[in-house]
Amino acid sequence: MKIIHCKYKQKGFSLIEMMVVVAILGLIVLGLVTFFTGGAKSWVAGQSQLEAQRNARQAMDRMVREIREGSNISSGSEISVTVDIPPLGGSSAYSVTYALFGTTIQRIKNLTSNPLIDNVLKISEEDIFEYYDSNGVKYDSPDISTLPKISKIHINLKVDVDDDGKPDITLNTDVNLRNYGL
Repeated sequence: MKIIHCKYKQKGFSLIEMMVVVAILGLIVLGLVTFFTGGAKSWVAGQSQLEAQRNARQAMDRMVREIREGSNISSGSEISVTVDIPPLGGSSAYSVTYALFGTTIQRIKNLTSNPLIDNVLKISEEDIFEYYDSNGVKYDSPDISTLPKISKIHINLKVDVDDDGKPDITLNTDVNLRNYGL
């Protein structure tokens, strides 16, 4: 006996069922892509934050190391400081200035200016450089009479990594002039 199969009685997927499956899979893939894209953006943002912190620490270390060697402050304001460095180990004496120009702190030595760190914020009520004497007395605007008394500088750096106008990194330290009164 011969068996005849009728095509209209075979079971399979209808077009509507296939469209529902494709739509569900599309939503799942879209969710996964969004998740992985967000993760990649977070990783890139974290890496730029890490690099900015590293650069800020290196800039702060350079300023601290050089200011610490200073014998006296020859000029200073809330956004700049000039330190006289005595001759050490066969080198000649020189002056170095750290000053904020726009959002960049520049290191100026022998009329040569080099950028030290970018995206530094000057918040109105906070000074980048603060000056103290050996008794802890703060000088808001050091002048010719108070400059020789200064033996400590407080450095306060606020760095904006993502250009939103808010500081993302804050570094501050006190630097005692090692050769003060030399």
